[in-house]
This record gives sequence, C-alpha cells and structure tokens, in this order.
Amino acid sequence: MATGKSRAQPEQSSPNFPQIDFQALLGDPSTWAKAIQDSMAKMSELGGFKQFMPPQMPSQGDMSKLAEGFNLHIDPARLLELQKDYTKSVGGLWRDMLEGKPHQPPKDRRFGAPDWTGPHAYMAEMYLLNSKFMTGLAENVETDSKTKAKLQFATQQLIDAMSPANYLATNPEAMHKIMETEGQSLQAGIMNMLADMQKGRISQTDETGFELGRNIANTQGSVVFENDVIQLIHYKPLTPNVFERPLLLVPPCINKYYILDLQPESSFVRYALEQGQNVFLVSWRNPMQEQANLTWDDYIEQGAITAVEVTREITKQKTINILGFCVGGTVITTALAVLAGRGEHPAASLTLLTTFLDFSDTGVIDVFIDEAMVRKQELTIGGQTPEGKPSGACGMLAARDLAATFSFLRPNDLVWNYVINNYLKGQAPVAFDLLYWNGDGTNIPGPFLAWYLRNTYLENNLMVPGKTRVCGVPVDLGKINAPTYIYSSREDHIVPWTSAYASTQLLKGPNRFVIGASGHVAGVINPPAKKKRSYWANKGKQAKFPKDPQAWLTNAEEIPGSWWPDWTEWLASHSGKTIKAPAKPGNAKYTPIEAAPGRYVKVRAM
Repeated sequence: MATGKSRAQPEQSSPNFPQIDFQALLGDPSTWAKAIQDSMAKMSELGGFKQFMPPQMPSQGDMSKLAEGFNLHIDPARLLELQKDYTKSVGGLWRDMLEGKPHQPPKDRRFGAPDWTGPHAYMAEMYLLNSKFMTGLAENVETDSKTKAKLQFATQQLIDAMSPANYLATNPEAMHKIMETEGQSLQAGIMNMLADMQKGRISQTDETGFELGRNIANTQGSVVFENDVIQLIHYKPLTPNVFERPLLLVPPCINKYYILDLQPESSFVRYALEQGQNVFLVSWRNPMQEQANLTWDDYIEQGAITAVEVTREITKQKTINILGFCVGGTVITTALAVLAGRGEHPAASLTLLTTFLDFSDTGVIDVFIDEAMVRKQELTIGGQTPEGKPSGACGMLAARDLAATFSFLRPNDLVWNYVINNYLKGQAPVAFDLLYWNGDGTNIPGPFLAWYLRNTYLENNLMVPGKTRVCGVPVDLGKINAPTYIYSSREDHIVPWTSAYASTQLLKGPNRFVIGASGHVAGVINPPAKKKRSYWANKGKQAKFPKDPQAWLTNAEEIPGSWWPDWTEWLASHSGKTIKAPAKPGNAKYTPIEAAPGRYVKVRAM
C-alpha cells in the first residue's frame, strides 16, 4: 500500500499471534482480508449479499494490501506496544478459557443477549481483541490524513463484517432460535433473503404497512405546477387565517420529499400548517434514463428558482419564507445566490436544515471523494469527454447504489443489524415510516452529480465568492440578503454539526443557529408532542457566532424538547400579518393538476 515517503521497516514486522481457532473466527488479523473475501463469496453464492454492497467498498486488491498487514509504516515503538498489549490480552483470555472461568458477554450490544455466554462469550471477546488490534494498526499508520482516513474506514468495514454475530454458525441467538422454532426461523430467514434479492436491497421495515397518500404523505393538498424537474404542491390550510407570506419547502433532491410529510403525528408539513403557515412544497422528479442529461443548472433554474417564482405568483407576495433540507438547502441557497446576482431578493427568511454550504469538513463521506473518483463519474455518467467537453453520453447513479453507500457509513445499524434479524433469526421487520422513506430512494442524473461532487465535496467552490458560475451567474453566498435559521443535528454523520455551523460565517443574516439531539434525519423529524430529546440554542436573542463552533457551544444552553416551536416563533416574526386562508389551491393561472402527493413521488427507482 502506498503510504507516502519511504521509511525504515520495523525489526518486527508482525506480532507473534497465538493460533487460536474460535470456530469461524481466526485469531490472526493478517488472515482477515482473505477470510472476508471467502465469506463474502460464500454469502454471495448462498444469498446474493454482494448486490447489497456499495460500489465504493474496498476491492479485493484493497483487502490484499490490508492483509499485507504489518509491513505498513508504523513507528516501531508504537507497534511493539500494540503487540505487547494484544499478546497480554489474548494470553489472559486463553488462560481463563483453559481454567474454565465463566465469562460474561462483553459490553457490546451485539453480544448482549443471554446466549452469549461460555464459549460464545470467549469468541466475542477474541473478536473484540482482534478488532482493537486492527484499529490500533490503522490509527498508527504513518501517512497523509486522507489515506489514513480511507484505511481506517476500510479496516472498520472489515471489522464490522467479521463480527461472529453476522454468521449463522457463530451466532448463538440464531442457533437457539432455530432449535426453539424447530427450523421455522431458518426457513423464514431464507424466504426473507430471497425476497430482498428480488428487491435488490435489504428490507429495513415492513413495506406493506405504508401507502403514499393513504397513511403516509397524506396531508391534503394539490399539485399546482409541474415541469420536467419538479411538481409544486400547495397544501390546504388547517387554520382559518394564515400568514401573508407563504412558506416554500425544498427537500433534498436525492430523496423523496415525504420525509417532511410522514404519518400525521410526525409530519413537519402538517405541523407548519397547524401554525398558520401557507405551505408550498417541491416534489422532485425521480429521474429515469430520459432525464439522465439533467444538470445542476437545471435543478437550480427549473427546480428551485421556478418554485420560488410560482409560489410568489400564486400568493402575490414579493418575498416568501423558504426552507431547505440537506441537499435541498444547498440547492435553494445556490438559487438565492443566483437570483441575488441578478439583482433579485425573494427570500423574507431562509431556513437551512442539516445543510452543507462550506464543505471543508464532510465527515466520513470524505473517504469516498477524491479526484480519481470524481473524474470517473464525469467520464462514465457525467457526459464529459477526457478533455472536459460535453460528450452527450449521460448516465445515472442508481438509487440502490447511493442507498448502499450511505448504509455502509453505519453498517452495524443499517446493514448487519437487518442481516441478523431478517435472515439469521427469520424475523419480519416492523413497520416504521422513517425507514420506509429511507428505502424509497431516487436516481441521480450523471451531469448533476458530477458538477455537485467536483464543486462541493472535492473543490469546495460554492463558499468562495465568484469561484463558480451557476446559470451563467457568478455565485456569491454573501449577497443573499435574508435572516437565516440554521439547524444542525449533534450526532449527524452526514453533515457534521460543526460544518452546518460554518454557514454562520458565510451568510450575513442575521442568523439563528440551533443544534438538535440525534442524527441527520431523526434530529430533524422531532415533533413536539412526543416530548423527546433536546436542543441547544443561543442564550438570549442577540447571538454571536465566533469562528470556532466549540466556542459557540460553550455559551449555548440546552433546552428540553423539540426545536420546532423555537423555529415556529422565529418564522412567525418574518411571516407578516395574518390574512384569510385561501379557499382553493393555486390561482387562475396555476390550477390543480392532481391531488397530493402527486405522480412524481410515486415513481420508484429500479
């Protein structure tokens, strides 16, 4: 493996591992790469697991380089320290086993069930010792930060995949279940796996429990506009009077919009309507091959800017309130910068939920992004020639590939957990609206993706005034003239909260910044009625935003419950007076096309 400058090799290139065979789990980490290759191959033969792996997973060549093991450049003293710690721990575990000492399950939720006792507890502990050793090696490789991050990510993927809980022969819970059900759980697991092979993805929820327009995405409204990129939904007011300035919601275009309109009790759309907002929402088209040539400019001009203009026309308002979620936030902020460059300022306020504008720190996703990866996307699906000219040969990033990639950012929670429960234990997943949405992905046009990856994740051009042009206009986020509410989630692994905070340094505001508990989606969808979690906000109304986000957090206060009421109060101050609610959706020019949720959101990706 290339690790930068050449260094002298340590005298001891590998630890003296005791050869301990705990069933399928091997004691020597240098064999793990081959073991996982063999395991994946066998699993692929038996159950088609290979199709669930993201295309960016480490290749066989990568694994072989990892398996070369301890020829990586590690400080000899630190390597010796890791060896001694490993050998001591393994020796102690070996002695306990020979002396018949009872062992309780290690403190790891994967091994927390009562079945993980005796030999199984020893096996789990051996796995964790090997994991610790491999993690230590990856952390101490002397190389550049990007290479080290990739190595650590690949190592963690191997570690998570090799857990004894993931395999039938080494999972005592699954074996107990088979005996308890007289083989019925095994039969059910096989059926679950075959069904998922037909779908091309691992089921995370009972998908028969939901139907768009019936018990999910069922807030009453009408599609009042559509083009090749979006449908615009105008919702029926739930109060006799509404604020004069409407609220336009721009969800992420790489997912379906109804993350904002789940079941009624957790619908963000319904909540906003109940607070007297006149709500419009962008439903992005799920592009198929016919839309493979759509560009970033198309999404900005035909999507975001068009939605803003139609909303203003219908409500006859010069300015409107606008909210963007995740990539939707990046899209609508870019659109507002384009409009500002044209001398237009249509936003009375802007709300950004878990949104990147400054891509300096993109968290774990950074391991996937480099020049070679982006260039490959440009040449294969981005419609570019090697000279950077349009080729006309555009493709798509399939929804299943994107979903698999995101799942493997948290493989124990979003992959192996379901492998164990669905296949090894034969359990049917429960109905959960958020996970139903998570499994209903969208394709991404190649030219859109190629521009987005290069100008954000790779080169971070959006934050630099005039560095890039969109719709022919130099982008300068500092020209956006609107108060902004910036929300982040504290445990967000997709948009780190510190990166969301960086928007306070780019947008002139005045700004309000809030951190919610939980992750990227669960932190956002936190209705007040459930009285869950908490959030952190400025002490007092006059906020200061130092460059260091930790300095801001030190002076923030934790407030129990949902952040939604805080946002509602802030939004009301920018919504103008109250007027009689509109009796009909749209207007004479933009008449209802069909009832919400509309056709676009119902198109499932292949």
